[in-house]
Amino acid sequence: MILVSSCLAGLEVRYNGTHSLNSKLRKLVEENKAITICPELLGGFSTPREPAEIIGGDGEDVLDGKAKVIEKSGRDVTEIYIKGAYATLEKAKKINATIVVLKENSPSCGSLMIYNGEFKGKKIIGNGVTSALLKRNGVQVISEEQFVENSL
Repeated sequence: MILVSSCLAGLEVRYNGTHSLNSKLRKLVEENKAITICPELLGGFSTPREPAEIIGGDGEDVLDGKAKVIEKSGRDVTEIYIKGAYATLEKAKKINATIVVLKENSPSCGSLMIYNGEFKGKKIIGNGVTSALLKRNGVQVISEEQFVENSL
């Protein structure tokens, strides 16, 4: 079974209330070959919500207590991101997910690139909090771009 970011399946759960539809991933969900997940909603956020970025590193650093996830207004939302990451890991284990396709650049879901914490649209190499936790636990995580390239 494949686990897929809800926004990639067309659900309007991104921070700004939009989606990032990937029609191939949506088709897998419709065919019951994939299940949707949104770590931010599992953590306790609602939609829409304030944009957030990791400050002081990446998701690995957040899990190690060396970095924080901060909303644009300055509110520390690290614990909500960590809670959502653990809930996602639990779901991945429960359904025996063979692969997890997550939205690139997100402070939760980025698996190659995330924003640098300055809220200026600049990206750095790194994992989001959920991607980092899943990878630490041996779960294969790829971005929607990698999914398209590989077309499972």
